[in-house]
Amino acid sequence: MKFDVNLSILFTELPLLERPAAAAKAGFDAVELWWPFDRPCPADREIEALRRSIEDAGVRLVGLNFDAGDMAAGDRGLLSRPDGSARFRANIEVAVGLAGTLGCRVLNALYGNRAPELSSDAQHDLALSNLSRAAEAAAGIGATVVVEALNSYESPTYPIVSSAAAFEVIDRVGAANVAFLADLYHLHRMGEDVLALIDENSHRFGHVQFADDPGRGQPGTGAMPYDQILDRLRASEYRGNIGLEYRPVGPSAESFGWADRWMPGERAGGAGGRSSQETPPSAEHTRSGE
Repeated sequence: MKFDVNLSILFTELPLLERPAAAAKAGFDAVELWWPFDRPCPADREIEALRRSIEDAGVRLVGLNFDAGDMAAGDRGLLSRPDGSARFRANIEVAVGLAGTLGCRVLNALYGNRAPELSSDAQHDLALSNLSRAAEAAAGIGATVVVEALNSYESPTYPIVSSAAAFEVIDRVGAANVAFLADLYHLHRMGEDVLALIDENSHRFGHVQFADDPGRGQPGTGAMPYDQILDRLRASEYRGNIGLEYRPVGPSAESFGWADRWMPGERAGGAGGRSSQETPPSAEHTRSGE
């Protein structure tokens, strides 16, 4: 099993450009990111600085989000948004270009919150059009675009809140390089049987992410059956990376001890560090991320 660290939620104690090296020091050789800039087309020097920080750290970028809007303000993607479509389209070439230079082959396109001024069908059609554009561009670097279901507790106006809804979007696009991002935390929080999902649909996964539920902390801080989850993933058809996308209990570097519990001798990405106290995190959820 191959693990990567999402640097938009872990190691946030550090400035962005210092996080790849921190992940490498913790023993990981792969990272992923939400769109790390505040606009769709940042200056070349900003992109170059990020690229250099990743390469200098000796880690691989294995997942990157397209621009999803102002996440801290509650945006959850631009695909379906009439007020965000132009921004998304402007970002496609930039995001694909950055991914291409770093060998990243998974790009996440968040659907977007409901737009009250547009019918659901019209918004869906817009999302499919933009997703098709993104998939065509991603195909040029051999990349897959993934569609993610979020949970309605933290993202109450995001309409894709189940694997079935995500699969419907993917099927309607009909592109070979569009797949499902199985974020097991969001799906479990929505009441899905994540073990059955892995057993039955792992062939449709383009990427996997996890955190524990409730609390979105590291495995062992909530109630998800990670012993079974990890066994099922090992036995599944999925062979990609598994993104650690949790809010650590304590310092990020001390949050990887869960690997000792469920995977003795099989550290997460070879991660070092001792486990922090595995007490449940606060039930308070920030609205600044997926």
